[in-house]
Order: sequence, then structure tokens, then C-alpha cells
Amino acid sequence: MGTTTETCDAVIVGAGFAGLYAIKRLRDAGFKIQAFEAGDGIGGTWYWNQYPGARVDLECWDYSYSFSRELQDEWDWTERYPTARELMHYLEHVADRFKLREHIRFNTRVDSAEFDENADMWRIRTSDGKTVAARFFVPASGVLSVPKPPEIAGIETFKGEAYHTGRWPKHDVKFEGKRIGVIGTGSSGVQTIQALAGKCKHLTVFQRTAVFVVPAKNHALTPAMRERVRATYAERREISKITRFGIAAAMPSESALDATPEEMQMKYENAWTNSQLLGFRQCYADILSNDDANATVAEFIRGKIRKIVHKPHVAQKLLPTGFPFGTKRPCLGDTYYSVYNRDDVTLVDLKTAPIERVVPEGIVTAEGLIELDMLIYATGYDALSGALTRIDVRGVGGARLTDKWADGARTYLGLMVASFPNLFTVTGPGSPGPLANMSMSIEQHIDWITRCMEDMRKNGWTRIDTSSDQEDKWMQGVQDIVKRTLYLKADSWYLGANVPGKPKVFLPYLGGHGNYRKKCDEVAAAGYEGFTLSKTKQAKTAGAT
Repeated sequence: MGTTTETCDAVIVGAGFAGLYAIKRLRDAGFKIQAFEAGDGIGGTWYWNQYPGARVDLECWDYSYSFSRELQDEWDWTERYPTARELMHYLEHVADRFKLREHIRFNTRVDSAEFDENADMWRIRTSDGKTVAARFFVPASGVLSVPKPPEIAGIETFKGEAYHTGRWPKHDVKFEGKRIGVIGTGSSGVQTIQALAGKCKHLTVFQRTAVFVVPAKNHALTPAMRERVRATYAERREISKITRFGIAAAMPSESALDATPEEMQMKYENAWTNSQLLGFRQCYADILSNDDANATVAEFIRGKIRKIVHKPHVAQKLLPTGFPFGTKRPCLGDTYYSVYNRDDVTLVDLKTAPIERVVPEGIVTAEGLIELDMLIYATGYDALSGALTRIDVRGVGGARLTDKWADGARTYLGLMVASFPNLFTVTGPGSPGPLANMSMSIEQHIDWITRCMEDMRKNGWTRIDTSSDQEDKWMQGVQDIVKRTLYLKADSWYLGANVPGKPKVFLPYLGGHGNYRKKCDEVAAAGYEGFTLSKTKQAKTAGAT
């Protein structure tokens, strides 16, 4: 395992939203911590995802920390939906303001983590060959942090420039005068396509699946706008803690099937005009649970696409079909559909003209060669479980986490994996994760973990674990909830369907952020129900004497 160079209370992985908050909370609670970050700077997801057009799809008022009123009041967001660069600057400000950098070792990956059963300690080896011993292991490496490479023959032969949106280079990339191909039309693809249209010689979009894109209605923020929100921040945050999506948004109770055509049209037009990520889901209660209700939204958006895209044959290719609206994360984009009206943008539908291979000159589809100077792979991520399974994690008896999760990731409460004591997952499998406000979910998780570690310290416990039975019950509950919705009708990354060979298991908890928070609090108040707390043999012996 290498030479142990230090001992601490907790090792944290990552320096993004989750990692920074974990450093602050655990440090302020009196724990000695060490964090590791593979990159050379702060930002996490936003450090790596600096592709053209990259920005968050939740309003800045919600996608930000709530733990410090002073932080909220002093930071001036410039846009409703901040860019990746602005979010990175925000996190850099947080790290500097709260003096968090001194606890982070940059340019250092965690390669392996092995649990020492005799000492109730994790032995964690890093890419520099050093080993750290820590009581607790807290991987806070993000839900969308491991890029999924394209599964296309010949990619290594391409003689032009090639980039993945999830690992965008730090140097300036020049687009002018180049023929650029973008593969993928998920969120990162949609944002990249919008940003590059008109800024290169020709843009070719290789579409695997047509997606629902609703207007972002992004805009610059004025001082008056910022002050209005600051005046309501406290109330907004408290409401967000109890809502389904972790934001201060009211959810409806009425059915789309009970509405008149005129009422429905008016609601949908309002959602389109004043859009946000949850806009259409806030129209009716059964949008994600009833096929007929969902179809009303899907057809409304398809109607908008037909009107925006001038060429009928191109519009037809852009119409999302085969999965219900909202069961794949909808994308936000103000100009996405209109870019296809440009003469310098071409849409290639891979359902009718599949890619055969990449060649030095570009891409060969079933319809022939498309010559390119640059390829951009917007092919997504190994979501939810990918970051943790990239580490060689071994628990009780040397059990490997990759073996444990071979048939699908499993946790209790989205917080702990049986037979991997003292390892806390942050917004991982079995938690609301990407189906709620990530920043609010991160704070809730880290607060719960900190409280648990404090209680263990106070009571002299050195080990916390759960059981396979608790995992079974929790993950069955996750599946029972999703079966009451339409989500299983889509091959989404929520299921891991985008990664070849990955088991198709729906991983996020769909019961809502508020209900999840309440359940976690109840478990802690009941003496950590479903968990087993104990002391090391050494601690027990010392206590006896």
C-alpha cells in the first residue's frame, strides 16, 4: 500500500461544490481532514466542463450555497444561468473566503482505498505513491464527473483536433474557418451547438437521439433583481428544504386530463415563454406519471419545433419520440432549434445514417464521408456511480466495490454501502441526486455526515456500517417509487443505459428532496436506525481497563 505519510480523521475526494462544503463543515467541526483533487484548480465539474456554451440549468439563486448569509449577500451573479467559468470563479471565491485551499492536494488522484478492519481505518493510496490513513472516507467527486468515451471505430486515426466536452482543454480552442462535427445532443451537446453555430466554417451535428429542448430565457441580472432575491433568500432556502426538487417551486395537484384545451394551451404557452427546467412539470401533477398527460406536453413542444425549423424534413428529424417528456433530463436552449435554419449547419440523423467509422479526414456514415477539421464528443458521462468505481475500493474481507455493484449500485439511504464501513457517499446512488437541486442536496448530505461523525466522536464509536438487508429495503423502495412514474420508459443515464455493459438500474431516489431529508433526519434521531455503530477492539480494551 505504500508508505503512510500522514493520519487524519477524514479523506475527501474532489474540490467542487461537494468537496469544498465537506472540507468546510468537517474542519469547522474540529476534524482533521485532507482533500485530493485530480485537477490543478478549484471547481469540480465546472473545472473540467469549460466547453463552449457550458452553463448550469438551474437559476443561480438556487444553484449556490445557502450555509452563509454573508456569502449570499456579497456575491453578485451576472446571469440567471451562470456560465461554467462564472461558477468556477464563484467556487474559487468560496475556497479563498473560507481558507479551504490549504486542505487540498491538487494534481493528485485517489487510486485505491482499503479498509483496515483491526483499526477501523481507511488506507488510501494516491497517484503520487503516498498513503494516508483516515477514519472516514468521503468521496465527493460528483454525479457527472467521469466522461463516457465514444464507442466509435477509428477515433484514434482522426488527423484533426478532437475534444470531449467533459474534459475540455485549458488552452484557447480556435473555431473560425473550421469544419466542426459535434457528436451527441444531450445538454452539453445542445449548449456546444448553440455556441458554435455561426462561429465556424461549417457545423455538422451527429444526432443519436432527438431531445426536448425548452427555452432558457437567460438574461443578465441588474442590481435591482439581485436585491429583490436577497430580500427573500432566507424564506426561499427554507421552502427549498421541504420541496420535491429542492427549490422554492410549488408543484400542482390537478391533472392535465381534467383541463380544457384552452386552459392547457395557455399554461403551456406560459411555460414556454417563462421557461425554466421545471416549467412544464409545474403545469400538471401527472406529467411524469400518466402517458396521456405526458403526451400533451410532448406534442406541444413538437409543435414548437415544427414552427421554428423552416425545413420540414429537418424539423421531422428533430422531433423527440420514443420516450416520454422529462424522463430524460430536458435541455435548456434559447436558439437550439433555430440554428438548423442556417445554411452552415447540417443535421445528420444517426438513426437513418449511422456512423460507420472515424477516418483521418472525418467521419464515414452510411451515406458517405463527411470531411472535418475538428471533432467534439458530447457523449455524456458514466453517471452516479462512475467516479467511485474508478477507485479500487476494498471493504470488509477485501471485498471490491466494483464486484459489489456488478449488478447495479446499491446503498442504504444513498449514504453508505454495506461492508464498506466509514465510507460515506455524497449525492450518490439511492439519493435524489440529479433529480433535485444538487447544491441543496450536497449541503443536506454533508450536514448529515458531519452530524453522524460528531455523534460517533462523542460516544467513542469508531465504526459505522449498514447491512445488505437495509440496502435491499432501501433500493427496493427506490424501484417501487420509479415504477409509479414514466421514467423507466426511457433509456437514460439515470438507468446507466448510456454506458455499454452497465447494469440498467434506476438509481436516483424519486420520492423528493423534502421527503428524503425528513427520512435521513428521522434515522439519525432514532439512533442511526439501520446502521451498526461499534468500537475497535483496541478502544474496547482501553475502555475495559
